[in-house]
Amino acid sequence: MKKISTNDQLNAALEFFLSNPEGDVDIKAFEAYTGVGVVVNPEDIEESVEKAISKHKDAILERRYHFNSGILLGEVKKSYKWADGKDVKSEIDVQLRDLLGPKTAADLEKPKAKKPKSTGQTEKVEAAAPKDSKAGSGEAAGDASIGSDGKVRSFGDMMGEAVRFHKTGENYKTDGYVVTPNTMSLLKEHLKITGGQVRTRFPPEPNGVLHIGHAKSINFNFGVAQSLGGVTYLRYDDTNPEKEEEKFFTAIKDMVEWLGYTPWKVTHASDNFQQLYEWGVKLIRIGLAYVCHQKPGDIKGKNPPPSPWRDRPVEESLRLFEDMKNGKFEEGEATMRMKTTLEDGKMDPVAYRIKYVPHHRTGDEWCIYPTYDYTHCLCDSIEHITHSLCTKEFQARRSSYYWLCNALDVYCPVQWEFARLNLHYAVVSKRKIAKLINENLVRWVHNLALKYYYMLFTISF
Repeated sequence: MKKISTNDQLNAALEFFLSNPEGDVDIKAFEAYTGVGVVVNPEDIEESVEKAISKHKDAILERRYHFNSGILLGEVKKSYKWADGKDVKSEIDVQLRDLLGPKTAADLEKPKAKKPKSTGQTEKVEAAAPKDSKAGSGEAAGDASIGSDGKVRSFGDMMGEAVRFHKTGENYKTDGYVVTPNTMSLLKEHLKITGGQVRTRFPPEPNGVLHIGHAKSINFNFGVAQSLGGVTYLRYDDTNPEKEEEKFFTAIKDMVEWLGYTPWKVTHASDNFQQLYEWGVKLIRIGLAYVCHQKPGDIKGKNPPPSPWRDRPVEESLRLFEDMKNGKFEEGEATMRMKTTLEDGKMDPVAYRIKYVPHHRTGDEWCIYPTYDYTHCLCDSIEHITHSLCTKEFQARRSSYYWLCNALDVYCPVQWEFARLNLHYAVVSKRKIAKLINENLVRWVHNLALKYYYMLFTISF
């Protein structure tokens, strides 16, 4: 016997499981929630449609086929929630044709938009306020960015319902999130630690000049947290000592504060080097990572050859990873790679590589450094980030983000992507800005007075 027979019932079933992800299924509650066993006969639909058309008959006769039949559909669904929408629509079409007859040429024409009557005065068009704003706030008409006090409103104030994130601790309700047997217990512990507080982070690499695109990311991360009563970390992603300089650390913090934000905490990826290393050992031990000797150039591009060392024995990879840590390999001679595939088809991304460069915080303690693909999600987990906000190019890493947290059985945040900010006739690339500075085409300036121009440098062509 078919129990779930309509799309509405199927959607209700999916919603039920998302809201009740743990424990045994309460069959009676499930059937009540999804309308299992409820039968809506054609006679019921016919009678309900007749009542709805009778209620709106005058408006239907006036507008004929331009009348919004969705109103009728809504009336019927109020009485018979589990009626099949297609059956209801078919019955509405039949009864409208019986009432109005065949469509005329006028019925086939698109309705013309009504023009507002001119009053002879210049009319003001008020910007739509977010639903959560208070009525009568007195915000300036025509410009939603100006508040009642005449000042520019914050990013968080202007968001309204533009951003609809999951609630803290309800990570499992988002698309693509992977639920494991330990997910719910990890989320309960996460809620104890955060107290239900929203946590975001701005995680720049301290290897170059911030540009106008970073302003969007700063505003988005801090603005979202502020609007939801949360906090934001400033976390330096300092995993590449070759390119990191103290002036970039200082300038980044100054820029965040200049934009009007105060980080809840200032942290570094390097704070977690020991924990990240121990998790790397664990990943190898459970068979989800290995030491590889392919050269960096061999694994670049779209279709690199698979690693011949992918299936090497676990104990051998553990020993070699220890050798990497102890400086027994040259740079580029060995990497530690994860056994997963990114959305763009890239297989087995590198987790650790060798660099004989002193780190600005840890000195010569380490000669292996973790990559973004390995570090980022785990630092988010350690800091109990609730909403990991990043630009769209990192969408291809979302599955590996979830995969790694779940593989190590640690709290898994949710990654949300937003569009990058690109401007014509402006340089919005740290790499390109650095090249301009290094070639003396522009001059590095760290001066508060010049921050009006935002890019921290002045042109000296």
